[in-house]
Amino acid sequence: MAHVEDSSTLPVTWWKSSASGTQSDCVECGTVDGQVIALRDSKNPTGPALLLSRAAVAGLVSGIKSGAL
Repeated sequence: MAHVEDSSTLPVTWWKSSASGTQSDCVECGTVDGQVIALRDSKNPTGPALLLSRAAVAGLVSGIKSGAL
């Protein structure tokens, strides 16, 4: 797992779940390239972002949905 200190420097378009509504306490995602996904706190758009592989994000989502995480 890697990270960047200033997520606003990444060449991505950020999005958050449509279930988030207008709330600002969300995780935003951005596709850096075909294999890397960036995750950041929507309240801090110039803060750090985690850089994860697509497989790691899929595992994270699966674990959350199953209740394992």
